[in-house]
Amino acid sequence: MNLSNFQWTRLPRAWETQDGILRITTQPRTDLWQRTYYHFRNDNAPLFQMETEEPFFSFSVKTCFEQSHHRFDQCGLVLYLDSENWLKASVEYENAAFQHLGSVVTNHGYSDWATTEIPADIRSMFYRLSRRRDDYRLECSLDGSVFQQMRICHMAEGGGKIRFGVYACSPEDSSFTALFSHFSLTECVWKAHDGQMPD
Repeated sequence: MNLSNFQWTRLPRAWETQDGILRITTQPRTDLWQRTYYHFRNDNAPLFQMETEEPFFSFSVKTCFEQSHHRFDQCGLVLYLDSENWLKASVEYENAAFQHLGSVVTNHGYSDWATTEIPADIRSMFYRLSRRRDDYRLECSLDGSVFQQMRICHMAEGGGKIRFGVYACSPEDSSFTALFSHFSLTECVWKAHDGQMPD
């Protein structure tokens, strides 16, 4: 992919692109979250995204987070429409024993959080976002070849023109540098459902 097709929604502390690799250095107390459970709202993470109206596609990227070291340090894939409508997939550092591999879907100002614990020594992850109109599938992979489904979701405002890409942030008093590579945009690999017919 040509990274010149991407634009910053918010700039990070420092960043650079070279040979198809993007580096983002996070600022402390940056995050994406809306209302649910914690009741606070955070909307200041840097976002590197491109626009499309294509209703069927798959986007994949590799994230490396060797430097993440503080609770909630994270980087991953994002689809950000506005402060109240977005999704993300990432690994969030927790402690020396484990991290949270998970995703957040935010519709109309309310976020959910679906997670599973993974070992703390995992320091890279591939993600794939597939779109079928206003429905989306998130997948992850350790090797970039075999992907596992994380979730299927509906974006209430996710039809028509959208923006998607990557992000990195440090919700607490921390900073680290995340690396993004292997950017790929292809035809949709998420095929139409071949089981029960639609209502």
